[in-house]
Amino acid sequence: MIEAPVIWLRTELQRSVHGGSWHGPSLDEALANVSFAQAVARPIPGAHSIAELVHHAAGWMEEVRRRLDGAAPDMPARGDWPALPPGSEYEWTAWLSDLAEAAQALDRALAEFPVERLADTVGEGAHDAPLGSGVTYATMINGVIQHNVYHAGQILLLARAAR
Repeated sequence: MIEAPVIWLRTELQRSVHGGSWHGPSLDEALANVSFAQAVARPIPGAHSIAELVHHAAGWMEEVRRRLDGAAPDMPARGDWPALPPGSEYEWTAWLSDLAEAAQALDRALAEFPVERLADTVGEGAHDAPLGSGVTYATMINGVIQHNVYHAGQILLLARAAR
């Protein structure tokens, strides 16, 4: 049986954040045993840290939620790759909570999103890949799901390298 499109997208979003996907780890699974020291480490020169990836993923989920709520496309309020504030284990826990809240808020917005609007175009004008506009809402939502999966894989590799 095929699920309704919004239910299917919500399920896929939850899998990308919490787990249950066939492809590998979700964000939560990749982050499960990462310490603050590992999160801010740079075991691969030139690569982003795990903490930067967490802020980046949270920012894009916040931005997609904002768009579902009717806002025009823009870069995430916290920035695409925000500079990290000084941190500690306490802040690391808060950063992970920010990621979880961004996912929950996006899920809530998606639950309220009218299925008939999934085929509408996000923003005006031509497709803008870096901004994620000029595509349908369904494509944008699927894009943030893919974005989570992509960065979960990076986090897993960085965590292994940091250990």
